[in-house]
Amino acid sequence: MIDSGYLAAGLNAMARAYRVNPMAGHLGAAVVAGCFIAEQHPDLDAEVCRGIQGELDRIVRGESVFSPKENAAIRAPQMFEPFAEETTDGSLIAGIADALDANIEETRESGHNVIFASIAIRALRERPDLTTPSVVEGICKLIAGFNGASPGSGYYGKEEGRRNGRDVSVPKDDSFPPYVDLAGMANAVVDELVRHAPERREGFGGLWHIINHGAALAELARHGHAGLAVKGLPSHHHHVQLWRTLPNVADELGPETPAPHDPRTAAFWRSGSIRRERAHLTHRIKTLYGFDALMELVDDESKRRQGNDSLRYLM
Repeated sequence: MIDSGYLAAGLNAMARAYRVNPMAGHLGAAVVAGCFIAEQHPDLDAEVCRGIQGELDRIVRGESVFSPKENAAIRAPQMFEPFAEETTDGSLIAGIADALDANIEETRESGHNVIFASIAIRALRERPDLTTPSVVEGICKLIAGFNGASPGSGYYGKEEGRRNGRDVSVPKDDSFPPYVDLAGMANAVVDELVRHAPERREGFGGLWHIINHGAALAELARHGHAGLAVKGLPSHHHHVQLWRTLPNVADELGPETPAPHDPRTAAFWRSGSIRRERAHLTHRIKTLYGFDALMELVDDESKRRQGNDSLRYLM
């Protein structure tokens, strides 16, 4: 198991992220997500738990690419420190959903508004003893920080370079109709993963965030906010459309290669070749959690196996 203290520490970091920038929410969100992995797999080998916990320690120490810079108002380890003791109030959780309701209808920074909000809501539903004014108010400010944010950006090769999602027109594609429901969204995400995981597409959060954005909607529905989740389906659909406009730049930047072992096995953590570049440190943890949360909506066993095999390209 993962030490339960990480969940509280992760929420504290999410609540302080607004003091740095919205993307600093990665730090606390990944640490909380690490606790969820252990919940999803209660039979995890002890060596896997130690490996995941070691990654969480790296994030807390400030080794993530999303850690505050030297001139920031607060450094990574400080973000995880406890707040002063306060009275808890479970009714405050609704404020996070309200903050998300203000920006969920548009794609915001590759879905990070939805991802961070859903992780916080799940954590506080499970641990109402952590629902204090300082934690909830800080997380609400984090989510509100995405109001008016762009969809993100993508890399279109040497000639075009990087483009803001606001400047990208998505082509009409009758083969990819709007989602009917959350299950349709989940199955579409797994199809994208299986079809495109070996490709090198840079931008809009990559398949990491296609998965985690979708998982966040699924988790919102599971934790009392089904209407809000459905409201967010068009923004996820647009997110995928944007990602589909990206070219495969493997010839320029090198191919994607799968991890030799599944990270939920001890062999992965013994391999000595764990990738932490290109934001793998935080994204691996969040995506291990998000993938399993999303797969609860996928019934096709063959698709589930193919998705699990393709996930190794992101690890």
